[in-house]
Amino acid sequence: MPLIVTDSSSFTAERAWGARDLAEVEGATVRLHWTDKAYQWHVNDGTEVFVVLDGAVDMHYRESGSEHSVRLEPGSIFVAGVGEAHVAVPIGEARILVVERKGSI
Repeated sequence: MPLIVTDSSSFTAERAWGARDLAEVEGATVRLHWTDKAYQWHVNDGTEVFVVLDGAVDMHYRESGSEHSVRLEPGSIFVAGVGEAHVAVPIGEARILVVERKGSI
């Protein structure tokens, strides 16, 4: 039976960045995250796809030694490649779909 998620816009977790595991696809996880707090600067060991479903997130990233920021609204997608430092800072509550290598930060 297929998985049908109808509550992504109301999903919450007990802690910031809590997640509901949705699927594993050839070594990558697909997770629905809820948060109201910033994550931490980090670098993934694989590509990370970050899709804002609800709320807004300021994504900070480093490129050529400089820090940049972009506001992600619902429907926005941010793709961090291997070795690209970034941190997500929600504006209030946000729900984010994240696809990344299983076991990644």
